Amino acid sequence: MTPVLRAALWMTGAITAFSSMAVAGRMVSVELDTFELMLYRSLIGLGLVLAVGGAFGRLGEISRRQLGLHALRNVCHFTGQNLWFLALGLIPMAQVFALEFTSPIWVALLAPAILGERLTPTRALAAFIGFLGILLVARPNPAALEPGAMAAAAAAICFAGSALFTKRLTRSQSIVSILFWLTAMQTVLGLACAGIDGQIAWPSPAAWVPLTVIGLAGLTAHFCLTSALSVAPASIVMPLDFLRLPVIALVGMVLYDEPLDPMVLVGAAIILGANFLNLRGEVGRPRHAGQENRMAPRRTSR
Repeated sequence: MTPVLRAALWMTGAITAFSSMAVAGRMVSVELDTFELMLYRSLIGLGLVLAVGGAFGRLGEISRRQLGLHALRNVCHFTGQNLWFLALGLIPMAQVFALEFTSPIWVALLAPAILGERLTPTRALAAFIGFLGILLVARPNPAALEPGAMAAAAAAICFAGSALFTKRLTRSQSIVSILFWLTAMQTVLGLACAGIDGQIAWPSPAAWVPLTVIGLAGLTAHFCLTSALSVAPASIVMPLDFLRLPVIALVGMVLYDEPLDPMVLVGAAIILGANFLNLRGEVGRPRHAGQENRMAPRRTSR
């Protein structure tokens, strides 16, 4: 199985998990602010990492090396995730996802500087075409920018930074170590930010179900995303996430009566076409053994 196909399979799991998290996030947004939501999400995720990692005897993979890089990654993700949850409560889910999907464009443009990946003409063209599709879906109005739209756009930049730092971490850190520091550091960040006003709301009994879904889906999504990034370049993995757009558009229509705008379908078709162009370019490009070895993550000492 080629690295691109393996990455596509991992991203299918990530798409399912991220979409579930969006639905659950909207359910609890009326009761908890985004900092409180992130605090409980991270606590649930941390418990899952420790329980599953302990059951499989993999907690020894947790390493304190590159804590600075872990911190950069988690500050980017924590900021982006808060903005993302904020946007979910303000604008339609399809618009949130469409604006979030500018993230792969930032990844493709920044990957050469941060990861040393080459920005090929095919990748640049695919990013440009994908961006045109996003504009058709979101149709942003510079004269009247909504707070929700601005939050989703800013979240995309943060997610791009998170993805790039994750790719760097996969070169020397195991997935268990990355997920442990993700949940541990963001628990601390969530506690500090949620308690800054001296009050932290305790979830109602009904809220614990969607919070558990958020914690489980968030962890699953990051496991799948990190696995995908460990086998393929970031500028290829992230555009696969575009497939969330038609999925979440249908979810919004069925669950929340959000209109299925024809322009969403047109934009999604253009975005999928850009993905196909990107993947065709990668499949057709010969890879040398040295390149494959650089792509594979190194094991951490136990």
